[in-house]
Amino acid sequence: MSDDVTGSLQVIEETLTSRGIDYELRGDKHIVVELPGVRKLKTTCLLTPSTHGVRIEAFVCRHPDENEPSLHQYLLQRNRRLYGVAYTVDRSGDIYLVGRMSHHAVTPDEIDRILGQVLEAADSDFNVLLEIGFITSIRREWAWRVSRGESLANLQAFKHLIKDDDSESAEPQSSVN
Repeated sequence: MSDDVTGSLQVIEETLTSRGIDYELRGDKHIVVELPGVRKLKTTCLLTPSTHGVRIEAFVCRHPDENEPSLHQYLLQRNRRLYGVAYTVDRSGDIYLVGRMSHHAVTPDEIDRILGQVLEAADSDFNVLLEIGFITSIRREWAWRVSRGESLANLQAFKHLIKDDDSESAEPQSSVN
């Protein structure tokens, strides 16, 4: 391992430890961090130091079921407002946030900024991505739960997507968790 890779790895580990952020070291240079969210309950972020810098990669959402052009347009427009990372899709169409930092940019403040941006983007965009790319599935799940008397508590963020005739039981029901 080069001095740059070793140095970046050390700064990342020290920063995460000092901030109380749990992480896992996989292999000799992959750091996995789980960022807790509100809409997207957790975002797994992979930090990988290499000879060319530190790669940041976080899975956001699987390939959309529908409205793919609209969803991609949203992602491209959202990229204009992101810091240090950008939305991309893999060969399967799954959605990721990716970025790269040069070794000299790896500082505690920059690590905070990048991880904060990953969390903010993944968490704040998550419901929008679901609304655009999975609206039929959301409506189907809502109708199924209503028909069975199941709780709608974790679907309330999508209540505005449900047609009036589907929302007879639109109030959250208590559920045993």
